[in-house]
Parts: sequence; C-alpha cells; structure tokens
Amino acid sequence: MRYPEFLKKGGRVGFIAPSFGCTTEPYRTRFNAALSFFEAHGYTAVTGPNCFRDDGVGKSSTPENCADEINDFFLNDRCDIIISCGGGETMCEDLEHVDFDGIASGAPKWFMGYSDNTNLVFPLTTICDTAAVYGPNAAAFGTVPVHESIRDALSLLSGDKLSFTNYEKWEKEGYPDDAPLTASYNCTEPFSMKVFVPESGGLSESSKVAFSGRLLGGCLDCLSALCGTRFDKTSDFCEKYKEDGIIWFMEACDLNPMGIRRTLWQLKNAGWFQYVRGFIFGRAYRYDDDFCGMNRINAAAGILSQYGVPVVMDVDLGHLPPMMPFISGAQADVVCVDGRFTISYRPEWK
Repeated sequence: MRYPEFLKKGGRVGFIAPSFGCTTEPYRTRFNAALSFFEAHGYTAVTGPNCFRDDGVGKSSTPENCADEINDFFLNDRCDIIISCGGGETMCEDLEHVDFDGIASGAPKWFMGYSDNTNLVFPLTTICDTAAVYGPNAAAFGTVPVHESIRDALSLLSGDKLSFTNYEKWEKEGYPDDAPLTASYNCTEPFSMKVFVPESGGLSESSKVAFSGRLLGGCLDCLSALCGTRFDKTSDFCEKYKEDGIIWFMEACDLNPMGIRRTLWQLKNAGWFQYVRGFIFGRAYRYDDDFCGMNRINAAAGILSQYGVPVVMDVDLGHLPPMMPFISGAQADVVCVDGRFTISYRPEWK
C-alpha cells in the first residue's frame, strides 16, 4: 500500500471539483471561508478551474474537464494534498478519462472527500494501491465554529493524529434556512451505535467488540455503480491483502432500506466480501425509513450475518454529520466498548 506524505506546515492544499463545485449557497460562502481557514493556519490554498463551475450534469463540468483537473492536480506539482469541493451525482463518468496508470506510478498525494467522491477514493485504493481519505469535503472547513471532526480530518492529513473516537452528538436535522451560511453542524442527537457479534450462525447485540483489518469502502450508492465495471478491481485488491483481512466501511445516501439490502446482496455475489473481518456502517441518510418492517439496521444485518464477523451500525460516518476520517487502504484496529467507537490506524508508512 502506498501512503502519501502528510501535509507539512506551510504546505499547499489543492481543491478540485470532480463532482459538484461551489456555485450555490451555502457552499460558495463556506468554500470561500474554507480557503481563508487554511490560509489562516499557514497553508497555501490552490483552487482548480472547476471549483466555481456549474456547466456539468450532476457535477461541476464535463467528464473530460473534471478528469483533466484530477490528472493535473495528481500528476503535476500543483499541491501537496487534494480535497474535493463537494459531493454530487455523476462523478463516475469522470473515470473514463482519469489517468490511473499515471497516478499509480507517480508520487502519491492524499485525496479526501466523501459521498460521490467514493468514485475516486475507492479506485485510488483498489486500482492505484494508494491510500485515500473518506472524509469531509472542502466546504465543511468553512463552518463556524469548526467542529471537532473537521479538526480531526486536518489532524489526520497532517499526520498529527491517528486514533479517533466518536463524537458526543450528531446532526439529524440541519439549521433552518435563515441560519448563517457558515453555521456549523446542528448536533442534537446523542451518539448511539449498535454492535452485533457472531452467535449461533447469526448475529446478536453486544456491548463490546474488537477487530482489525485493512479498510475499504465508501458510499453504497456509488459502490453499486462501480461494481462489475472495468474500474472494479476489488477482488484483486482483496486477494492481495487477504492475510490482513478487509474491514468494510459503508454508508448510504439515496438508498432506502430495501435499496441497501439489494446493494449488499449485489456486492456479496460479486465476491467483494470474501475476506471480510468486520463491517462498519455510518448512519443512513434516510435514517428513519421503514418498509414493511425493513429498516437500515436489519437491511444490513440480515444480509451480512452469514459472514460470522462483527457488524457495527450508526457510527460517525457519512451524510449525517459529524464524521470521523476513514483511511481507505490502511490497516486499522477497531474497538467498541461501553457505547464508544474508536478506530486507530497502524503507521505502516513509517
């Protein structure tokens, strides 16, 4: 596994828009505030040409323009790390024009983003054998006050912190429309996860579990689109690292409980979970959806119980903030005890 160098003091932070750019509110105001945030912390902000564009379909610009921006920031000496402006809908279309061979042979750079950015985080790991961060998009750094989770993401990118524990509360509903454009997360709900452990051929709830492995995952909505395409090198990746075992981290945006169940069935039958050591799920964006007794919890647990590994649900990951930064491709140790979730990364890059 290739690990990029961590961000140094005075380093350059590159911003690209392979998915949506920052052209509408509150994202434009937050992104400008984020640029000021990084500059105030002694970094140089470098923006790509698509950051303020909106001539694409479900993203900032055309697939060709978005891929050109990706290639430029990865292959040329434009910046030291890269953060995506935002999520979106059709980033998968960029992949046909991304120079993955060049990225795989060049000096690695940290890339961070989530949601639609699964379409780069996941291939960077599985195609380029390069670690990437599934974490907050750029605009989140422009919120006030800056949430602890955002500071954690920067601490990871700078190599100052390698172990993270869940946050006390999470945001179920955002602030009303008349709130300040840079308002931080409206965290009102106490953190509460569900831990399932293997028992008698199924799963039972537990108050504690610990497991280790190499992380892989992202947004299920995007993973399902990648599955079976020429950009799907998942089985090869899992075979290469089978001795480590794979910890799958996943979350869902548009998928309802039945959609989650169908997608997990698809990935299961594509052979993605062959060497799994454990599953971690973030809070589904459609958190309260229930269809004929099927909710976000039993949709996942019902499909995955056959693997005989722990399943942890409703952690700080994904579309209902805050979220901890997950290093795709890294070896990690997970500990759940007394209602607290902790993930620690093994510094195998040293």
